[in-house]
Amino acid sequence: MASPSSRSGGLFGRGSWPEVSRIAEILRAETVGGILLVGAALLALAWANSPWSAAYRTLGEIRVGPAAWHLDLTLAQWAADGLLAIFFFVAGLELKREFVAGDLREPRRAALPVVAAVGGMAVPALIYVAINAGAGTLAGWAIPTATDIAFALAVLAVISTHLPAALRTFLLTLAVVDDLLAITIIAVFYTGSLHVVALLAALAPLGLFGLLVQRRVRSWWVLLPLAAATWVLVHESGVHATVAGVLLAFTVPVRRRAAGEGPGLAEWFEHRWRPLSAGVAVPVFAFFAAGVAVTGGAGIGTSLTRPVALGVGVGLVAGKAIGVLGATWLVQRFTRAQLAEGLSWWDVFGLALLAGIGFTVSLLIGELAFGVGTEYGAEVKIGVLSGSLVSALLATVVLRIRNGHYRRLWNDEQRDSDADGVPDIYQQDDPR
Repeated sequence: MASPSSRSGGLFGRGSWPEVSRIAEILRAETVGGILLVGAALLALAWANSPWSAAYRTLGEIRVGPAAWHLDLTLAQWAADGLLAIFFFVAGLELKREFVAGDLREPRRAALPVVAAVGGMAVPALIYVAINAGAGTLAGWAIPTATDIAFALAVLAVISTHLPAALRTFLLTLAVVDDLLAITIIAVFYTGSLHVVALLAALAPLGLFGLLVQRRVRSWWVLLPLAAATWVLVHESGVHATVAGVLLAFTVPVRRRAAGEGPGLAEWFEHRWRPLSAGVAVPVFAFFAAGVAVTGGAGIGTSLTRPVALGVGVGLVAGKAIGVLGATWLVQRFTRAQLAEGLSWWDVFGLALLAGIGFTVSLLIGELAFGVGTEYGAEVKIGVLSGSLVSALLATVVLRIRNGHYRRLWNDEQRDSDADGVPDIYQQDDPR
């Protein structure tokens, strides 16, 4: 009889149809996830500003689910509360892997990106507060603090052909810490009335889920009902339901139980759930969250000058760049922490601009702060979309220039003038 650790069936496992497995493999690519995210947002924008915009709003307001369990949610709410829990489950798995076996396990190596993440959240929040002081809209202070991992890594993957690998590691670590802080902000600051009994009840299925995964049980038909029960109870407690995804992920073991056992369970789960997160959860959420009317009324230009949109947009573009770059410089200046070998401050500047892409989590926090379908909610979407777009474009310009610099260095290292199979760089000190 096979042990629990040897069972490989499940979502997108070897038992899947070959076509499903091929699609899943495509969806694991960072560029594909980013393209789907952008495509869903553009589709929502086009539909929301078309003659059929009423149908778009009606679609998002369709209610599905049992009212007795307080789960008669609209499709837009299911996308934000339900599907995004999958995204946060995958993000939580990545978080735990970084803390246990990645860069975050070594304080000296993690210091720069961790402090950069904190600076990259603090400065945008301060900018938003400064712009919105006295406007009665301070509830949105956390909107420009988030960095979208999928979107930012997708942009970097498209740009980077010769950029140092350390740049991606820095961005990934920064984004992982950013996500952890964003999850904490959502749980602490955007939880309404707290129902302690439901929250305590969630510990039962969560604990059983954790016990089973610690024993390397992988069977979806055992784990999925426990995960669903945890989600329902967390949702009932008043804490945002996406937090359930992170809590479930943190129970999954990272390290192998024995040598030669194969990938750790956290890596195994991440491999199988990432296609669903990148291919369904995030694009569907973006589709329902990004559809804002930019024609008619005051117009997008006027909306961008209003405090909420302006605070979000400036916070993402300028706040992230100043916060990430400034915090990194201060840590290197006053501690022993150093940039990874081969990275320059221009690289960090490009990365800091890239961190201003705050799409998925920023839109989620905006909905929690101001609700769906409100005037401020529309301003949030305009601020997030414009700020993320400007950040992506500026980062692309800077990192394209840096990529060209590293490409020239690489070409110089590979030059072999006499075609003897030995690059010129290795013959410079030849005594002959």
